[in-house]
Amino acid sequence: MQSSSENSARGLLGPLTACLIGGLALAAFGGQANGAQDSLAPRGPDLVRVIDVQMQPLRAQLKRLFETLDYLGQPLLSGEQRSTILNAFERDDEPGALETIQDILDRYCLIGVHINPESRVKVARGPAPPILVEQGWRTFLIKVRNEAGVTAALQAASPNAGKVYERKPGHEVETIITRAEIEARWMDVHLVKSRPMTKTLSGLPLEYRIIQIYSRDAGKREGTLGFNVGQGTQDIGFRNRASTLFHIQPSVKLRLRVLDHDGAPVMASFVFRDRAGRVYPSQSKRLAPDFFFHPQVYRQDGETITLPAGTYSVRYGRGPEYESETMSVTISADEPDPTATFKLRRWIHPAKMNWFSGDHHVHAAGCSHYADPTQGVSPEDMMRHILGEGLDVGCVLNWGPSWYYQKEFFDGNVSRLSTADNILRYDVEVSGFPSDFNGHLCLLGLSEDDYPGTSRIEHWPSWDLPILEWARSQGAVVGFAHSGWGLNTESMELPNLEIPPFNGIGANEYIVDVTHDAVDFISAGDTPWPWELNIWYHTNNAGFRTRLSGETDFPCIYGERVGLGRVYIKLDGPLKWSTWLAGLKAGRSYVSDGRGHLINFSANGVEIGVNGSELKLSRPGKITVKVTAAAMLAKMPNERIRALGLERQPYWHIERTRIGDSRRVPVEIVVNGRSVARQEIEADGSLHDLDFEVAIDRSSWIAVRINTSAHTNPIYAVVADQPIRASKASIQWCLDSVEQCWKSKSGVWKQKFSVDPKKRPAEAAKRQKEFAAFRRAYDHARQVYRQRLAECRFDD
Repeated sequence: MQSSSENSARGLLGPLTACLIGGLALAAFGGQANGAQDSLAPRGPDLVRVIDVQMQPLRAQLKRLFETLDYLGQPLLSGEQRSTILNAFERDDEPGALETIQDILDRYCLIGVHINPESRVKVARGPAPPILVEQGWRTFLIKVRNEAGVTAALQAASPNAGKVYERKPGHEVETIITRAEIEARWMDVHLVKSRPMTKTLSGLPLEYRIIQIYSRDAGKREGTLGFNVGQGTQDIGFRNRASTLFHIQPSVKLRLRVLDHDGAPVMASFVFRDRAGRVYPSQSKRLAPDFFFHPQVYRQDGETITLPAGTYSVRYGRGPEYESETMSVTISADEPDPTATFKLRRWIHPAKMNWFSGDHHVHAAGCSHYADPTQGVSPEDMMRHILGEGLDVGCVLNWGPSWYYQKEFFDGNVSRLSTADNILRYDVEVSGFPSDFNGHLCLLGLSEDDYPGTSRIEHWPSWDLPILEWARSQGAVVGFAHSGWGLNTESMELPNLEIPPFNGIGANEYIVDVTHDAVDFISAGDTPWPWELNIWYHTNNAGFRTRLSGETDFPCIYGERVGLGRVYIKLDGPLKWSTWLAGLKAGRSYVSDGRGHLINFSANGVEIGVNGSELKLSRPGKITVKVTAAAMLAKMPNERIRALGLERQPYWHIERTRIGDSRRVPVEIVVNGRSVARQEIEADGSLHDLDFEVAIDRSSWIAVRINTSAHTNPIYAVVADQPIRASKASIQWCLDSVEQCWKSKSGVWKQKFSVDPKKRPAEAAKRQKEFAAFRRAYDHARQVYRQRLAECRFDD
């Protein structure tokens, strides 16, 4: 095994798009990692050309095909080949264009399927060399010639596939088959029908489908593949089957030495790609703890990964606080116990400065990414991902779809898997519950996860305030999830005075609950920056002191990895759950994408999060604001991210604030939502100690931000003991927003919960009582905002 380190910007393959640029396609599809040789498997016969197909629907079908191959990490075609196919669609010579398209795609076809006008199916071997890999999946194309215009699903079967064992809870039961049958069942077959592919055939005379084949063994194995489009469609004489001698390359267990910046063993993230850009292990058939919707896997020092012999480009790192680097690794099949060493490099280490990162909103189940959403994955699986992304704290929240299964992992304490440096904790997101249309809630630090008097989700309250008050009564820290949903405005200014629709699942009813002193934080990092912060800026201007915390909502909003949105909390001693959670509630923190950092923010010596973050001033005047700032930008701009609107992912990213084509970003002081001072720093990872002189003319809140990358919680400057009532316009916005929220939510409530009193009088009486309390909460909010509006002397 040979390896060579190199800068990630100059990696062998880099991102998937780079893999598609010229010259990387195998000579024949299905080849080994370091290039297939036609001599291993003679080229099959040419498949029949199809000439009677319309170009527009064929182009749409091939677009789906290419998107699916990219998603599977199996790009197959070179950039030049794809360009040739796309250019063919622009030609006036349709017969010639069809010939060009089929000349390129047919060579990757293992099988040609012919559906005759009577819907009978027969198959033939295609030109692709039948080369597989031990303990891995290989992807091929199937050419479908559909003379009958069938729109049923294409089905594949093989006598060499099927289970040798059936999984039963707690044990395995061997199926009743002979040893010879066990030996014969060496393969598995999967036709890709998930999006962007379609489940059924299109009915076009020509289309291409994707088949994946897994091999248990190495060496040579004969396998038979059969196809049909429904019962009775098989052609006579077994012509719907094709037998092939497969050449199966042996795989190698590569041992990984994974060392942190200080030489300590550690967990890290790895993306292995072969020379064709294919990802290993094959994404589509991964099982936890490796997730099929990730290109990366996470491995601890000393663990292994099984790969076919060949040369790989390996991208590795450990979250945004580390450099992402690339190494070339060559594995030989005859080398005993091959090992590759990966030394990680940090560009910043906030925990060494007592700033500890966390993602308070991660899921282990419930989203469509998981094979069984109602169960999901284990704490051991989630801990691997939290460690691999360098998170100090990960909060896994159980929610509606997985509620009854994942409850077994909640015990009101940190997980037994937690260490001195990394904490895993299970808590609750109120989502998939009766009240969730008002806004999803994060309940952190619960001692009991069942609302009093309930045994089913359906029994929980139909609105947010009772849940927030119950959770806080047991010492939990509570807030709204994915805050921007339902708070969208056309303006992307901060703050702006548009009234959002309040029709989503973000921090909608926050506008009411904050007036009841029932909310500790709203979440940021996983919805558009202006939509999250606009409501927070306005309620700060109205004198409320809700904090900001960072989340990813993995894998529902962001599936790429945990910790894309983070909160960094300062502790005076070692990492402990109780003090970390207290720091979140106190706002001794900043939210970040991990690429921008705002450390030790203070105003006139008052440190954020200490003594209520309150600075007492006897009169208006100038104050001194200090902060240590750092950021990391790639040397070259990422034009894809820079071109995206703020309503497009990634919502928070340091690239969005790059100044021109430089490597500089602005650090801004925000007073009452307005930027009042700014300094630029070089985003090369260096720490910059910054001082600002800021004028305070009224009781105000003060924060620091790196736009779209990092934002501190406020320090509250109280002038002459006057409460913060910074802006009549903001308080009026809050009052008008209560009216809009009531209009939106009360209508939904009535649709969901109204009961006919003649048919169910007891339930109707209970619902009427709930609705009356619901209304009173809004009336209270109106009264509070009107009072604060009367107290405010400042129009702006």
